[in-house]
Parts: sequence; structure tokens; C-alpha cells
Amino acid sequence: MKQFFSHARSYIFRGLLAIIPLALSIIAIRLLYFLIDKRVMGFLEHFIHVRQIPGLGILLVLVCLYLIGLVVSNVVGKQIFHLIGSISERIPVIKAIYQVGKQLSEGLSVTEDKQAFKKALLVSCLPSPTGQAGMPGGWTLAFVTGSVKDESTGEDLLKIFIPTVPNPTTGFIFFVKPSQTMDPGWSVEEALKMVVSAGIIAPPQIKKQG
Repeated sequence: MKQFFSHARSYIFRGLLAIIPLALSIIAIRLLYFLIDKRVMGFLEHFIHVRQIPGLGILLVLVCLYLIGLVVSNVVGKQIFHLIGSISERIPVIKAIYQVGKQLSEGLSVTEDKQAFKKALLVSCLPSPTGQAGMPGGWTLAFVTGSVKDESTGEDLLKIFIPTVPNPTTGFIFFVKPSQTMDPGWSVEEALKMVVSAGIIAPPQIKKQG
């Protein structure tokens, strides 16, 4: 009997692990349906009668985002959005919200000229007295946002952002020496996936330094 319960417990646990991805997918679909699809279709019903087809609202949102992407990709569209941004930055309360949204957008951007996060690095949690990284204490993931010159030493310091998990839009800013960092060879997108997934989705290895 003991062996039977052990056998059953083992396979029940395996079944649970197998169904977790499917359950999460169903939950995500339901959230998209109730938070986006139904709201969009309900909004359209105020103007025109639209047949209620599941997923149509999400499809319309994707089409709208695609069209907006086309608009902002040309010169006229960029000027229009730049004008809207200039007006928003002149309104006291809206200015703060707009700047936060703009920083988030630039941080998640995949284009190098717009991307706020320039590079993903590992930073020593406990640097040695000589300034060399790698002392016990481990490494933490960080994003390079720029550099600054220390006039007292003449050194160039890296300006890094260490995000909180699983929200990459909040965290801490540090200034570190390049010697206190290590390049894992990961892209910004790979590092962001790691932060959002709390480390579950991560590159399989730290790439060898060339």
C-alpha cells in the first residue's frame, strides 16, 4: 500500500507539472479576453453594431498598434508624436507620467538608437579591496545606461541600473568600475526575460570571454 501511494504521488506530481503551462496559457487567454477583447468590443458597440466574435477585439488592437508603428516610422509621424510629447511635457502632472512612460518605452525598445539599456552585465555583489570583481558574494544582473567620468581619478565609471524582480522598471542606480563587472554575453532582451520570469527563463550559460 505504501508503494502504491508513493507511485500515485509521483505521477500526480508529474501530471501537475505537465498541466501548469497549459493552465497558465488558459489564464492568459482569459485575461486577454476579459481585459482587452470584451472592453474593445463594448467600446465599439457605442458607435456601431459589431458581431461578437471572440478574439476580434484583440485583433483590432494589434492592427491599430501595427498602423501606429507604421505612422511613427516615417518623418511626419515622428513629428506628430514629437509635438504631442512636447505638449505633454509642459503640463505639470502629465509631464511626470509621460516621462516615466517614455523611459519605460526606451528601456524596452529593441532599436539600439532608442534603447535606454545599452548592455547587460553582471556586477560583483562584493568587490575585493583591490577593486577586482569575483569575491564570494556572487553576481547580480545589471543594465548599462551610460557612463560618467570621475574627475578626481580620471576614471570612466559605468552607470548601471539594477532592476528589482520581476519588475524591470524599478530598481537601483549605481556607479561602478568596469573591473567590477563581467560581460555574460547576453542580449538586453535575454536579460529582461530573466528579470521578468524571476530567473526561470535564462540563457543556459555565461559565454566565454574573447
